[in-house]
Amino acid sequence: MKPFQVGGPITSGLNRAFGNKEPWQVAAITATTVLGTVWLWTFINQDESLFVRGKRQFFRLVKKLPAVRRKIDAEISKAKRDFESEISKSCNDLSWSLKLPANGLSRDEILQLVDKHLNIGHYNWREGRVSGAVYGFKADLVELNTEVYGKTSYTNPLHPDIFPGVCKMEAEVVRMACTLFHGDANSCGTMTTGGTESILMACKAYRDYALETRNVRRPNMIVPKTVHAAFDKAAQYFKIHVIYVDVDPKTLEVDVQAVKRAINSNTILLVGSAPNFPYGTIDDIEAIAALGLKYDIPVHVDACLGSFVVALTREAGYKIKPFDFAINGVTSISADTHKYGFAPKGSSIILYSDQKYLNHQFTVTTDWPGGVYGSPTVNGSRAGGIIAACWATMMSFGHEGYLEATKRIVDTSRYIEAAIRKVDGVFVFGKPATSVVAIGSKVFDIFRLSDALCKLGWNLNALQFPSGIHICVTDMHTQPGVADKFIADFKASVAEIMKDPGQPVEGKMAIYGMAQSIPDRSVVGDVTRAFLNSMYFTPPKN
Repeated sequence: MKPFQVGGPITSGLNRAFGNKEPWQVAAITATTVLGTVWLWTFINQDESLFVRGKRQFFRLVKKLPAVRRKIDAEISKAKRDFESEISKSCNDLSWSLKLPANGLSRDEILQLVDKHLNIGHYNWREGRVSGAVYGFKADLVELNTEVYGKTSYTNPLHPDIFPGVCKMEAEVVRMACTLFHGDANSCGTMTTGGTESILMACKAYRDYALETRNVRRPNMIVPKTVHAAFDKAAQYFKIHVIYVDVDPKTLEVDVQAVKRAINSNTILLVGSAPNFPYGTIDDIEAIAALGLKYDIPVHVDACLGSFVVALTREAGYKIKPFDFAINGVTSISADTHKYGFAPKGSSIILYSDQKYLNHQFTVTTDWPGGVYGSPTVNGSRAGGIIAACWATMMSFGHEGYLEATKRIVDTSRYIEAAIRKVDGVFVFGKPATSVVAIGSKVFDIFRLSDALCKLGWNLNALQFPSGIHICVTDMHTQPGVADKFIADFKASVAEIMKDPGQPVEGKMAIYGMAQSIPDRSVVGDVTRAFLNSMYFTPPKN
């Protein structure tokens, strides 16, 4: 019988390979092999695929070629000049203040200048000519909020001992909103400056919660492709990887099975929209919440756009999918009080089902020489006037006031949707849930319709991937005659386009189609930055 041997061909091969090596060489080779294997494993198993990273690196290298770089720089410079020229033209009738006036202006002089600044622009938003942007405007409410804001404009809830009444107002805004979204006694939250900050705060809270409870150090969140861009902003700020999931091409609701497949040990958050911004459809929140419960992952519902309208649509007599705290598994909701809450711009709410999540939203500094510092949101000092104005608006409307507004808005949305569906050459994306009606065409370039309506004084939102436009119906559109005028102009514009449907879009709207065709999205980003910079344009000093 042969003697027992440890190992086999592999062991023998290793012994021969290392037989003539010094001990330090064996140790060095072993360490290098282990570290190299770890590096390779880490490189391959990143959140982004090798293809995505390779594509980005390819475009990064191509842009370093002198000819390509010159072409890109020339196009961006041209775009910058065009943006600045547009702003300069719109401000032709105004003088520019490039330094402080030698002496302060009088009250009347300042108010006259304010009126002049507010009267420039191409769109009459007071007559309901714009999509979204301004969600309500009533003279008596403006008068009320002007007085309320004036009384509270210099208050700061960062100092609750000095301004306890403003803090009470914020607490009441949060509690009233929790009740509206079917939160129980454990529900809680804060006000923020807008939907983006509400979303940022939720992402920050869940990142920190996952780090503390599960030691997750490479967090990701799973979101529909239709989710608001604020989640991408949060990802950039807080180093959270975003896993985008496709939506059903017909319903435009997130593919829940794809959400399930995307979940891994680093997932800190599942997200659904109620409704989403592009198409106004509501994701299957019940199914997403069930996944959250199964895998013990928080679920956030973005209701920023829907706000109080989506909260009251069912009570107003319309069918709508459940989406709020009435669903077990929903752990937070963002909603904008400055949209369908009709409060002045600069107010939103972020709500949680339990204080354990809210506690991770807070930022606390304990060892600062200035004292212990705690802040509930991004801002330290906050505008007490905005909080008070939001509170005053909610107290002024009351439940019945918001319910009546919801009926007006959803009625008008359904009226416009029904009329559009009867027009040949266009279609409506999905089934709008509340106030957004998105439109596309398989016959002509939809941006031609956007351009035609723009020339008639209508400002609609442009969509991409696929191309589309949408109208977000607000209380402004419920004014007598506004919806009928829009429908008439819509039908006339489509009829004119259908005379020559193959004609390409021209002018400013052509940019939207062109931007979608650029494979290197960083170039689109550079042009966007040029636009953002142009918003701060002032002419050079003489």
